Amino acid sequence: MDTKEAIHSMKKVVLHLHLDGSLRPETVQNWFREDGEFVKIKDVREKLSVSKDCKNLNEYLEKFEIPLRFLQTEEKIKKATFEVFEDLAKRNVIYAEVRFAPILHLQNGLSQKQVVESAISGMKEAKEKYGIEGGLILCCVRGEHNELANEETVKTAKKYLANGVCAIDLAGSEGDYPTKDYKNIFDLAKENKIPFTIHAGEADGPESIRTALKFGALRIGHGVRCLEDKELIKKLKSKGTLLEICPTSNIQTCAVKLKKNAKYPIETIYNSGINVGLNTDNDTVSNTNIEQEYEWVLNNTSLTLEDLKRMNVASIRAAFTTDKIKKALEKQIL
Repeated sequence: MDTKEAIHSMKKVVLHLHLDGSLRPETVQNWFREDGEFVKIKDVREKLSVSKDCKNLNEYLEKFEIPLRFLQTEEKIKKATFEVFEDLAKRNVIYAEVRFAPILHLQNGLSQKQVVESAISGMKEAKEKYGIEGGLILCCVRGEHNELANEETVKTAKKYLANGVCAIDLAGSEGDYPTKDYKNIFDLAKENKIPFTIHAGEADGPESIRTALKFGALRIGHGVRCLEDKELIKKLKSKGTLLEICPTSNIQTCAVKLKKNAKYPIETIYNSGINVGLNTDNDTVSNTNIEQEYEWVLNNTSLTLEDLKRMNVASIRAAFTTDKIKKALEKQIL
């Protein structure tokens, strides 16, 4: 069995994937056509994916403009969610948590409740067809004037918790809007017993990760800048916190600046004893998929297929799902 076949046959877990960053270009092309715009598929891909010289996270985030233009109806949100889970299932992903920010899908009058119900419907349809397990993570959004909308996101997560929704998150421009400014959101989540992950240590430094842990985050989105703080590394190890690592995305956003002869730090983080899960972040924006990420790791580090299997085990153990589902899926992985 060659490497590609071995990667494909491996049962995989994905915990960090954004819905709006993972749309099929062909689907978006059809949506353009429905609006009377005829855009070549090559041009659609260019509009949705970052170039090789992407300079930072803010430039990366610009690629969400077109997805968010279209993801404003129940039909499109359901279709997009179904297709993301379908694509994952076809890559032998047996469990996935897909995230999105409901407040970004209200431009045409939908409520957060309608947005979330549409995504749940798409996910359940994929589960029925392919048997893929998973849940939805609702993202609160960094930025000014989002406080009330973020509180509504937490309340919506509570309403659908264990019925499609599995957790909340905080996403957006981390460098411009520090994690420490969102304590009230996570206090509310804890009051309602909603588990959460937080984007931290991507566009901001180790203090952002420390703050996320202080708030009670059970996982950290990205977290690659933990290596700048030896005490933080010890803390992550002792708490057993899983980092949702996304290599291609981190390189594109310059969360990790690879100087001459430097390597992306997934191997260093993994070998330090911190729990690691391998993810894509955004399949379409980053022009990747989970199998390509596995291949990249094998080609650019000393990590092995056995190490990738251990990452999947760590991921399912850190998943926001029931112990019963975790045990069943862990058996498939092993």
